[in-house]
Amino acid sequence: MLALGLWGLDRGAMWRDEAVTFQVAGRTAPQIWRLLHGVDAVHGLYYLLMHAVLAVHPGEVVLRLPSVCAAAATAGLVAALGTRLVRPRVGLWAGLLYAITPMAGHYAQEGRSYALVAVGATGATLLFVRAVQGGSWWVYGAVLGLTCWLHEFAVLLLLAHAVSLALARAGVRAWRGWGCAAGAVSLALLPMVLVSREQSAQVAWLREPTVETAQGLLRTFLGPTDGVYWACLGLAVLGLVGVVGRRGEVTCAGVCLPLAVVPPVALILASQVSPLYVDRYVLYALSGAPVLVAAGADRVAGVVGRLSAGGRRVPALPHSRLRSSGGTPIALRNDCPHDDGTPERHPAPQLLVSLTGVLALALVLVQQLPLLRDDRSPARRPDDLAAVSRVAARELRAGDPVLFVPVQARNVALAYPGAFRGARDVALAEGGAESGTLYGREVGPGVLSRRMARLDRVWVLADRDLLAGRWTPGSSAERAKLAVLEREFVPGQELVQGDVSIRLYVRPSRVSGAREPLPGPPCPARPSAGPGVRAARRSRSARSPSPP
Repeated sequence: MLALGLWGLDRGAMWRDEAVTFQVAGRTAPQIWRLLHGVDAVHGLYYLLMHAVLAVHPGEVVLRLPSVCAAAATAGLVAALGTRLVRPRVGLWAGLLYAITPMAGHYAQEGRSYALVAVGATGATLLFVRAVQGGSWWVYGAVLGLTCWLHEFAVLLLLAHAVSLALARAGVRAWRGWGCAAGAVSLALLPMVLVSREQSAQVAWLREPTVETAQGLLRTFLGPTDGVYWACLGLAVLGLVGVVGRRGEVTCAGVCLPLAVVPPVALILASQVSPLYVDRYVLYALSGAPVLVAAGADRVAGVVGRLSAGGRRVPALPHSRLRSSGGTPIALRNDCPHDDGTPERHPAPQLLVSLTGVLALALVLVQQLPLLRDDRSPARRPDDLAAVSRVAARELRAGDPVLFVPVQARNVALAYPGAFRGARDVALAEGGAESGTLYGREVGPGVLSRRMARLDRVWVLADRDLLAGRWTPGSSAERAKLAVLEREFVPGQELVQGDVSIRLYVRPSRVSGAREPLPGPPCPARPSAGPGVRAARRSRSARSPSPP
């Protein structure tokens, strides 16, 4: 996972949400704290973490390194979960399968919080299993609480673990421990819930998920190609055998099926009332799928082994029973046990089975390499701000006025200020850091009209669909920008990069070509992220007040 995460990490482009992480994390801690009162409270802890990380070196690779490390740790925790619930070879297969899953690799290379949420959720699930078997519920609650502060939708993991307890027919002691931990997590998360509800306009662009949405997530979890998908689906179904175990004992299927299914289903159902669903919000649920697939493969290996042994029965999930210091029964899985719980005297066939599974996963990796390679292209992200800034750097000159429509389009200047150095931002009144906003505070329509009246020409960096009239901004300030352009200017030269248009508007009543300095502040500047500049394809979230 670490190797795949580092492969192509410096793709030379930030997309919209990564650019927000980059420019917010570069602010001071008081400025970040002020921002969170108005927007992006759900990402507050992550921004503060990245503030410390980028203080070491403000660059794109460093921006993504925490996600790479988190994904590698998640793969290790998935392996530990499979080992504890079944046996070591199941853990080995599950960890490798997680590592080569394209969805895991995609978010391992994003400067956002989702890979960190996944490692926290997987670690909390492992601690949940240990707590049921006699471990500490408070450690479980502390890890899950911290994870929920990285993203509040991780709280749905509590529902998954409640289902696991129900399937295990857990006793009063286990329910009491889980209930205390769940109460502490919910109470600790309450301030964020209250603040984020007031910021719900940030996700107003979301739409109700459909059956196709759920089917797409299932394919994303199990495999993007038909061969891999159907093989993994069949093995996962086999892994569901024994979903209900002995009373008070959690099973592999009893833990991993709710982990993979309950959070996405709960969020999809809630989104029928108030749309909140995006697949990255439930990335952490992916951890359950590889363990189910590996458990199914282990059952197939057990059947093949019994047939090759002439029918001698070797149970797939044998166990011996001990008691922890708390008196709770614990199932200890042996890697190669007999019916009586004693170790297998001939480990060589078992080693061959394990290596065969590893070889099969290596073949899957080879088959998916083109997908993994393509995913490292900036074109695989919703937009590419670097390519936009390259065009701007080529066309803009010192003193040229620039108008961003809508305000979110200023993100490219915040991420790559070098391309706009010396240009004059027509609408900007106060920068984002000073105003406690993501993109800065803009002047009112009256001031904007007076500033525009002194210009013979202005470069407009805007959403192509907006300029074409295919959607109308809800903000009166954005409508005022368009009205001034339509009333007083005519479009001239246009340069298009993805879904972003860089268009020169000229005033027909004056001689174009004059370059007058604009009364107003320059484009916001901050240290560049590194060489090159990144490309921009807009998704619907570009129309929201801030990225999700």
